[in-house]
Amino acid sequence: RRLGPLGIEVGNLSRAISAQEARETKEGLRRGTLKVVVGTQALAGSDVKFADLGLVIIDEEQHFGAAEKAKLSGLAKNAHTLWMSATPIPRTLAAGLAGFRDLSVIATPPVHRLPVVTRVAPLSDAAIVAGLLREQRRHGQSFLICPRIQDLEPMLVRVQSAAPDLKIVCLHGRLPADEIDDRMMSFVEGEADVLLATNIVESGLDIPRANTIVVCWPEKFGLAQLHQLRGRVGRGGTRAFAY
Repeated sequence: RRLGPLGIEVGNLSRAISAQEARETKEGLRRGTLKVVVGTQALAGSDVKFADLGLVIIDEEQHFGAAEKAKLSGLAKNAHTLWMSATPIPRTLAAGLAGFRDLSVIATPPVHRLPVVTRVAPLSDAAIVAGLLREQRRHGQSFLICPRIQDLEPMLVRVQSAAPDLKIVCLHGRLPADEIDDRMMSFVEGEADVLLATNIVESGLDIPRANTIVVCWPEKFGLAQLHQLRGRVGRGGTRAFAY
């Protein structure tokens, strides 16, 4: 808990905090002394009570299921709800087009932002390496995405055999947290040409130098995941490519 820029007390509620912090946050919400809380779906727990909830903002809507959405929408009878996502969600779009929900679209890209060139091609070592080397030659970085952890090591061997000069860092969710941070920072700081990873990278990364992404076996990903993965590139003024 801390004071925000306007002097409003802000709290946190998720599995990452201690039991004591969680109790203090829940008590502040129940009494109304805590005005803003940032958390996961833990906010929809049966033991969480709000003194006067007026606004619920849910980011990354595509990560929530229908049951979770219903719980979050029902936190307070008269509260306003704002759902946010950079991913087209068929159910939400249908509700908006049918008039059940107000829909607002930000269609204007940031200044100097170029559309990502998206290509679908048969999976081959030659196609993968060609895309990665093309990005290296223009002094950029690439993401190479596989659907499963067990796919990473064989893919690493394949790419290194065809392009030994590429510097590659591997990343997946079963690594220790410190090692994930170290490997990610080495990529962010430009120490590697390629980040070989699972879809752990699909949200929250903003690396302007990374402007090529190769997604292997895309049929094993959901549409929202593919959209998020493509959004990892083209975040600067450089033309980006998604294969």
